[in-house]
Amino acid sequence: MDPDFDEFLHVPARLSIVALLAPADWVEFGFVRDSVGTSDSALSKQLSALAEAGYVEVRKTRNRIGRTTHIRLTGQGRQAFRRHATALERIVAAAREASE
Repeated sequence: MDPDFDEFLHVPARLSIVALLAPADWVEFGFVRDSVGTSDSALSKQLSALAEAGYVEVRKTRNRIGRTTHIRLTGQGRQAFRRHATALERIVAAAREASE
């Protein structure tokens, strides 16, 4: 297996979340939920795991409307995603070469 392949990030829900966050700064919880196509509770569970691993930062604020939650990748999370994406690209390239 490629040394940069991240088993933790490869979980489909986590990979979808991190890929969505990669090009952005702070992203609103509801946007992530809707884009990934998951429930509030399932997203919260994955975000907790990602935050515990140091891959995302979660910020909760209060405003006139109520409480809002925003998420962003940490520097560590961005690096992990880049390494994992590169590993996946190498795996795919090797499979293509082997099938030619």
